[in-house]
Amino acid sequence: MPGAIYAEGLVKTFGDVRALDGVDLDVPEGTVLGLLGPNGAGKTTAVRVLTTLIQPDSGQAVVAGIDVLKNPDEVRRSIGLSGQFAAVDEYLTGRENLQMVGQLYQMGARDAKKRAGELLEKFNLADAADRTAKTYSGGMRRRLDLAAALVVSPPVMFMDEPTTGLDPRNRQQLWEVIEELVAGGTTLLLTTQYLEEADHLAHDICVIDHGKVIARGTSDQLKARTGGERVEVVVHRPDEIGPARSVLATYGKGEIAVAEHTRKLTVPVTGGAKLLAEVIRDLDAHGVEIDDIGLRRPTLDDVFISLTGHAAELGKNGENASTEAAEGRKEDGQ
Repeated sequence: MPGAIYAEGLVKTFGDVRALDGVDLDVPEGTVLGLLGPNGAGKTTAVRVLTTLIQPDSGQAVVAGIDVLKNPDEVRRSIGLSGQFAAVDEYLTGRENLQMVGQLYQMGARDAKKRAGELLEKFNLADAADRTAKTYSGGMRRRLDLAAALVVSPPVMFMDEPTTGLDPRNRQQLWEVIEELVAGGTTLLLTTQYLEEADHLAHDICVIDHGKVIARGTSDQLKARTGGERVEVVVHRPDEIGPARSVLATYGKGEIAVAEHTRKLTVPVTGGAKLLAEVIRDLDAHGVEIDDIGLRRPTLDDVFISLTGHAAELGKNGENASTEAAEGRKEDGQ
């Protein structure tokens, strides 16, 4: 039984750019899928196909049990979408923006007004509720756009890089809103370049690059692919590097990396905190004075770099932006 969001073999091209190259997705009801990838990887194109904004060249997609190609209007009534850029009417107040969205979804005027008030409070916009949106800062417009996507509490939500432009406090507040939604049964597809965001929110993660899903799994499963734990030691003096290397060689499960200028040694290990305590005792017994020592586990940043060959924030102005540029030319008729 397919999940609340299901796609099989999605292909979409813009000129000579293959934005989606056989993408498969399956998001169980009431869970969060984090879709990770550099700019231009195909994340936004996938969201636009699934939300009926563009049609794929081939493949199939079902959202909330509804065929995206056969019944797009019905899909739109069952989803919420927050895109990369705030889509608000700058000549309406914050309250009017939200009430308008509610009425477009055929909510009664009283219910739309009540829901607008709730969301303005939730997103810390109550004090600015009756100011026109053109007076809002970029972060305030972003929060208003996110609030608009939640007016009708849809069963399936799509958020395309929702926290871009938000400060850490507002980002944390949005995470709390997302957690509340999912706890209430909402299914969410979230695209992001903030890897800690995916680590915190997503039940499963798909890494997409050049239009293909190149890895999928839970955060822990993906981290396990990069090689496990490492002990990092910074010795006090350069002449202690040699003795420290000899000690670490007895515990390590691979090559010891040495950075002479920082006096740091790194070695892959297994054994966790118990092994770390043994290493500390052994270094002390051999008279090695240390400035710092720690057990480091892989992060999603490590996973991303190992899979794509670069950090998540790269590619904004480089070759990985080609998908977005091609899509923009197509829509502009160029």
